[in-house]
This record gives sequence, structure tokens and C-alpha cells, in this order.
Amino acid sequence: MTALIETISLSKTFTLHARGGLQLPVFAGIDLTVGPGECLALTGHSGSGKSSLLRCLYGNYGASSGLVRIRHQGRWLTLSHAQPRDVVDVRRHTLGYVSQFLRVIPRVSTLDIVAEPLRRLGVSADLARAQAAHWLTRLNLHERLWPLPPATFSGGEQQRVNIAHGLIARLPVLLLDEPTASLDADNRGVVVKLIREARARGAAVVGIFHDDEVREAVATRCLDVEQYRQPI
Repeated sequence: MTALIETISLSKTFTLHARGGLQLPVFAGIDLTVGPGECLALTGHSGSGKSSLLRCLYGNYGASSGLVRIRHQGRWLTLSHAQPRDVVDVRRHTLGYVSQFLRVIPRVSTLDIVAEPLRRLGVSADLARAQAAHWLTRLNLHERLWPLPPATFSGGEQQRVNIAHGLIARLPVLLLDEPTASLDADNRGVVVKLIREARARGAAVVGIFHDDEVREAVATRCLDVEQYRQPI
């Protein structure tokens, strides 16, 4: 099986310049490989580096050493050393991310926020909005909310917008940071089904799932980040 995303001896240390260059090691020497149809769940105690690892995979955090590589348009790209324009292209066509927090432009409607990843791929406005409506319906977000900006929505409503925005483009690699954290049982079940559908179409998924039932329902295997934790 050909991997879609992998790390080679990946390490991350934060440097606190305001504290005289104090070094805070997070993890070191992580090797992981995720292929089509797999879901790798990152496990470990709070503070073990799970979210930092996910942000390294997305390119938000630079690697202190080692590599992050991703299959992008038929070739391997070293994301940890890529130019900004290449990172943007990877995120448009290959790498999706669902964070714990919804970050959007104020006053843009929920429907247009969810449609935006398709618009970036050249899909017409009407078709992109129709697809956005489909995803919002599946995630039980009432139609009366679609024309509104999501800033005043509840945490669970915002998270469902976040999930729709992250999954609508059906990208080959998905990074999920606690996607069900703010959801009730019914909507957790919907998200589990969506993740399984992504795996079935061949997506490679890396995620953090603090809900044991959700993790057991979607993960094909786990990586304990705790074992790579470095002493301070």
C-alpha cells in the first residue's frame, strides 16, 4: 500500500525567546505512515504533543528536525521544507484540516463558508452552495442558520460548520483535531459515519479523538505520542 502522508524521525522543540531562548522539547523521532483507507488515532495524556504533531503535519508548525512528506498530485512533497506557495497548493488540493476552533471572515454566511473550499477548486458558486447545503443538512444544521455568520452560533453548531468546511472537498488526506468534542451523541454519530465514508473512498486520516467510543469506531490503529515525549 502506497502511503499518502508520512513522517521520518520528526522532532519538535519550542524556543521561548522571551525567556532567554529556553528550549521546550515536545517530541522526538516520530516515524509514522498512513495510507488510503486508514485512520491513525494519536493518543497520549494532555500535553504529550498530539496537537503539536497534527500542526506539524499541516505545516502550521515547522519541524525542528526530521521530515513531513505528503503525496501531492502524484509525487512526494516534503511539506516540512516546502515553499509557502506549495503549502497553499497542498492545502487546496490534498490536505484538509478540522481544528477545534472555527476561524472565519466576519459577516460571511455559513453557506458560503462551507462552500469556500469548492470555490477555491474552481467549482461554480451555485454548485458549491448546493453541495454546502447538502453537508449542512447531513450535519443537522437548520436551514434558517445558513444565511447567518456563525460567530454567534453555539459551540456545537460552530463545530458542525467546521467539519462541513473541512470535509466538503473530499481531499485525500484529512487531519482531525477532536472533531466531536462539542457535539451531542446524535451528531457524534453523524461525524463517525462521515469519517468512515472518507476512509471508504480512500482518504488517509490522522486524528485526535478523546471520546473512546468515537476513536474505537473510526481508528484502524493508534500511535501513542507519549512514548516520544522528551524530558524538559
